[in-house]
Amino acid sequence: MAKTVADMTAEELHELVGSAVEQKIVELLGDPDTGLVLRANVRKRLLRQKRAVANGERGEPLEAVVRRLKLD
Repeated sequence: MAKTVADMTAEELHELVGSAVEQKIVELLGDPDTGLVLRANVRKRLLRQKRAVANGERGEPLEAVVRRLKLD
């Protein structure tokens, strides 16, 4: 069942608008990375970082950052 804008929370509306704007920008300008080649060493580093985050070895939960920076 589809939600109407009136039924959305502020966060849901913000996400919807942000997603629509991003989609339109990519539609108009295209993907600036299209056709570029990712170097092997960069790919390896990104995959290593992704594994570290998944294993909890790297990164910090958003909630912890918000508390630490007193953004709540």
